Order: sequence, then C-alpha cells, then structure tokens
Amino acid sequence: MDQFAAMRAFVRVVEAGNFTRAADLLEMPKPTVTKLIQQLEAHLRTKLLNRTTRRVGVTPDGAAYYERAVALLSDLEELDGSMTRSQARPAGRLRVDVGTALALYVFIPALPDFHARYPDIQLDLGVSDRPADLVAENIDCAIRGGDVLDPSLIARRVGEIDLVLCATPDYIQRHGMPQHPRDLENGHRTIAYFSPRTGRRTGFDVVRGEESYEFDLPYALAVNDSTAYLAACLTGLGIGQSIYSLIEPHLEAGRLVRVLPEWRSAPIVLHVVYSPNRHLSSRLRVFVDWVAELCATSGTLRRRPPS
Repeated sequence: MDQFAAMRAFVRVVEAGNFTRAADLLEMPKPTVTKLIQQLEAHLRTKLLNRTTRRVGVTPDGAAYYERAVALLSDLEELDGSMTRSQARPAGRLRVDVGTALALYVFIPALPDFHARYPDIQLDLGVSDRPADLVAENIDCAIRGGDVLDPSLIARRVGEIDLVLCATPDYIQRHGMPQHPRDLENGHRTIAYFSPRTGRRTGFDVVRGEESYEFDLPYALAVNDSTAYLAACLTGLGIGQSIYSLIEPHLEAGRLVRVLPEWRSAPIVLHVVYSPNRHLSSRLRVFVDWVAELCATSGTLRRRPPS
C-alpha cells in the first residue's frame, strides 16, 4: 500500500463528503479511491469512515486521524519544496475562485505580469459570482467582496471597491432625477442583485455627512451576476448601484448618469480567503501577495468617484 496516497485519498474524501467527488478532485477512478481507503483502514485496524448511500462521515478515530494527516501532508509538501527550486521559483497548479467582474476587469488583464514573475505556476481560475465551497471543491483560495461569513476561513483584506447609484438618461427623462433618497419612493424602480447562495436581495444604502438611508424599493429585474447587473443597468429598466470603475466609461460616454452623486454608498471590502487546512505553499503565498499588490496599485480599483 502507498500509505501517503491512501492518506491523501482519505483527506480528500473527508473534505469532499463522498467518494465520487473525491475521485474527481484526485483525478483517479473511484474504485481506486475506495481501495486505498480500505487498505488504509486495514493497515490501521480501525474504521475511519461511516458510509451511507448519500454521504460519507468520519468516525471519531477518523476525525482524529484526519487532523494529523492534514498536518503531516502539509509538512511533507513543505519539505519537498525546501529540497527543490520551488521555494525560489514556485511551481505547480493553483486553483483560484474569483467573481465575474473582478476577473474580467481586474485580474485577467493583469495575469501577464503574474506569469512573467512566476512562469511555472499554472492557474485554474474559476469565474463566477457563486460562492464556492473551498474545501469541498479543492480550491486553494478565493477573492471575494463583502463580509466573509464563514468564520472557519482565513481572510486577508486586500482592498475595497466604490459603489455609485446610476441610471440611463432615458430612465431619468421618464421618471425624473431624484434630489434626495426619499424621492426614490415616488415611482422609481431599481435593478436588484440577489445572492447566488441565499437568494436574498441586497438593498441600497447611502450616506451624506450625518445622514444615512437604507431602502429596498420595488425592482424591475433582479440578477445574481455582476456583469449581468451592469448590462441590466444599461437597459434603462431602473436605478442600479454598481461598481464605479466598471460604469465610469459608460458615464463618460453618456450611456449612464449618476444618481444622487453627493451621497456615498459603503464600499465593498475585498478579501483573499483560504481554508486553515489548506497549506500555505510557496505558490499560494506568492499569489496572495501578488493579489494584495495588484489591488493596491490597480488603476481600475483605485479610481474613486468625484464628489
């Protein structure tokens, strides 16, 4: 038995919750994964997993073994790296998850710089506004906007994004330009964003000095993707609250106009998040540092709406 292969298979089954998903993540046949687990249990003379038709759970012995196995495999990877050129020149595959708008307008355009620095790192970039399960999907890290709701994740703050209210000139001509947030309650409609995970819609919030308003108006359309949201703003269906750096070209071209420009929306805080069980390898470490540097210097993210 290859004990390290069996240990890796066991860790992946625990994290994925079933043999089929674990086999996909390990890129090996499911029967091979099953055989490795059986051999490991026979070697240890204890049952590590409780198997049902739908899900796999860990036994008390399995939970204890999992914690030690994760630490041991991390140490092994670090040892291998220290004996090769990977510390000086990080190499290998890195799985990253990022929201659609950030991927299209910030990170993908900057990737030539990353690959020029680290040509031996292969990036698998998952692009979606759907919050990914980092452990179950075997993702090394994710770049997320807003609050990190999972307290088990390690989060590094890397920047923030400004939001502004906007609408098309045609919409303003039909419904009038509001002068105060309370004017929005008189016949105006919004374009809403709802969470891909919970389905809950995000309300609007604005501040001006000591005044603050939160409102959740009737909406003409709700979407769960940031690029679709921008496209919806350009249709003239309602007032949107969008990322300033994304809509700035449309403001300059006159396709959109700002609404209540003297009022500010709370910025979205950006984090790089990863699981504490995910070993911070040299390739992950340099990527996280590169993301922080990019967010600090990106002309797209650093642009601020005029007062």
